[in-house]
Amino acid sequence: MLRRVLLILVMLAAACAVAHAQTPAMPKLSIGLDTAKGPQDVSASLQIVFILTILSLAPSLLMMVTSFTRIVIVLSFTRSAIGTQQVPPNSVLIGLALFLTFFTMWPVWNKVNTTAVQPYMRHEMSFDQAADAGVKPVRDFMFAQVREKDLGLFISLAHMKQPKNEADVPTHVLIPAFLISELRTAFSIGFLIFIPFLVIDMLISVTLMSMGMMMLPPVLISLPFKILLFVLVDGWHLIIQSLTMSFN
Repeated sequence: MLRRVLLILVMLAAACAVAHAQTPAMPKLSIGLDTAKGPQDVSASLQIVFILTILSLAPSLLMMVTSFTRIVIVLSFTRSAIGTQQVPPNSVLIGLALFLTFFTMWPVWNKVNTTAVQPYMRHEMSFDQAADAGVKPVRDFMFAQVREKDLGLFISLAHMKQPKNEADVPTHVLIPAFLISELRTAFSIGFLIFIPFLVIDMLISVTLMSMGMMMLPPVLISLPFKILLFVLVDGWHLIIQSLTMSFN
């Protein structure tokens, strides 16, 4: 079931990411209520409700198996390290994180589209075959980023036997292990970002204390220097470059 839901989300993302230039035909949508004539009608209604629920949760679920988690956390750490709590605003950080996610995940979406979405749309393979082919690139991406320690943790929590290869690891075990690994990597990068700004705060604090200006908040003086340092070293360029290369 998890594989089917993941494939639906991946197919939607891949179809949007590699959409063709021609204008698609606009479908006609009609919604209405009527009395169910049998158990099959009730089953179909429940399936529609289930699909709508999945689609409403699709963005958050899809972001959990991509590079979005690491990117948005590192960007948030960067803003906190500089000391500008509302600059850039949340909308800018989320938008930048989304575009960087699309950029880093483009090879994966392109492979999903080539190996699963397009063959399935041409009726060259069944849904189960498309599920296996479409989930594989996403699993390969997660396996490339997950730590063996985190993967072993969830394997032991699931009371599974030691898998012989990657194919033996279920997707519902791989996803939480991938998320834990992404959180650790993001916090490690965030710590390195904090170090130079922490040094500036300490120097400003020591200077103000030596001058006897204890009533003056050090943050008020250090903030312009931190912004100046970040601009001089072209901080956004370095952070985006490091984030992108961390997925290779």
